[in-house]
Amino acid sequence: MEETYLLNVEGVKKKILHGGQGELPKFQDGSKITFHFQTLKDNFERTVIDDSREAGIPMEIIVGKMFKMEIWETLLSSMRAGEVAEFWCDAIHTGMYALVSKGMRRIAEGRDPLEGQKHRCGMGNMFDYHSTGYDDLDELQRTPQPLIFIMELFRVRGGPRGWPLARGWPGQPAQPPLPTQVEEPSAYKRDTWAMSKEEKLAAVPLLHSEGNRLVLRKEFEQAAAKYQEAVICLRNLQAKEKPWEDGWLKLENLVTPLVLNYCQCQLELGEYYEVLEHTTELLQKHNDNAKAYFKRAKAHAAVWNEREAREDFLRVAHLDPAMAAAVKKELKLLGERMRKKHVEDRKRYQGLFQQSQGP
Repeated sequence: MEETYLLNVEGVKKKILHGGQGELPKFQDGSKITFHFQTLKDNFERTVIDDSREAGIPMEIIVGKMFKMEIWETLLSSMRAGEVAEFWCDAIHTGMYALVSKGMRRIAEGRDPLEGQKHRCGMGNMFDYHSTGYDDLDELQRTPQPLIFIMELFRVRGGPRGWPLARGWPGQPAQPPLPTQVEEPSAYKRDTWAMSKEEKLAAVPLLHSEGNRLVLRKEFEQAAAKYQEAVICLRNLQAKEKPWEDGWLKLENLVTPLVLNYCQCQLELGEYYEVLEHTTELLQKHNDNAKAYFKRAKAHAAVWNEREAREDFLRVAHLDPAMAAAVKKELKLLGERMRKKHVEDRKRYQGLFQQSQGP
């Protein structure tokens, strides 16, 4: 697994996905940074919010020009040319992202990014206009949250005070430009964030198979990561389909067993509340999935939710009679565990009562 680094900035974590070349570039006022980025929600499916690759044009910012997302300069200044890195940023750094994204989307659509805005600061405009015109960005405005940024740095060019190095200072001969450190996207084994639709579809069965292989070796954490990556591929593709239509449903049919496999790994790892979260979300869409109820019942049982566990186990037996024997076994185990717990609780409470009485 990739190593995670803590930058010297509160609420920021960095993970290098692909190492860069050479030394850190000199990031000074006026330098132009060219990079691709992808913005993701910090959720299980790592929902994609924006992806500069879809527009086909890398992003450029000028150091020291007070770009609204100030944290981006900090993130990029930690990178080498050709490096691909993933940054987790807490909500304290992401509050302006909705406005920045709105402007970038308008530009990509061939519209004026300042259309309809008053000559006021960005924060003032946010309060004047309650909608950005994009539902997902409106959600970010209403609920500030951590975000994940995946960045690929191509090059850093430029000089102090905004003067391009090729121009030279007034009265001095022009200087040759800095050599381009990386002119094209780096060549590396592409992570799913950079894959095309066809590559994502081809990657899913490979990730599924690799997850199954790791399960047989009882490497549950690594297996869960493979299943999750496959789900992310499919969810990214689903986002481009109309919900509940044929294309969306075909992808959903691929997602469901992957989520169930992921939940089984989490059961083995003792992450019961995560299992409760993902099985409940799955059952909101597919309320007849016996396997999802079975895994949720086991998670409920593990955290002593006896009533909820019994209800889910009984629902499994109703939906799939073939699982009745497994349900009977689990209910017997649940009863034994709960009786043992009640005995232990009774002894503990008696001991506390006797201590409180004193000699």
